[in-house]
Amino acid sequence: MSDLMETVLIERTRSLIPDENVEQKRMFGSTCFMVNGNMLVCASKRGLMARVGAEQESEALSRPHASPCEPAGRPMPGFIRIEPEGIETDEDLKSWVEMARTYVCALPRKQAKPKKAKTGKAAR
Repeated sequence: MSDLMETVLIERTRSLIPDENVEQKRMFGSTCFMVNGNMLVCASKRGLMARVGAEQESEALSRPHASPCEPAGRPMPGFIRIEPEGIETDEDLKSWVEMARTYVCALPRKQAKPKKAKTGKAAR
């Protein structure tokens, strides 16, 4: 997937998530969408990573172009990786975002972590 295709995927994904709840963050070398401080989906050149939760995981894995998310060779339970071919249509992308929203919107709001003070040379 090219940079342009990644940008289009990010824009397509963003249009499916209501403004009042969403925050966009750079994480995992990609653009992640957070709802109430919890990761919902992550759009990248490699496709989409969706947080669907353990209860929906087997249903999600039965869909075409879906596989367990295993960064660094370790599985991330409740997270699914969707190949670009699995999100080509708006209907396919919307169904993945909705599946993730079903899980993530039921989670409690995550409290923001306080920012760490920068260390370094003392100010003069």
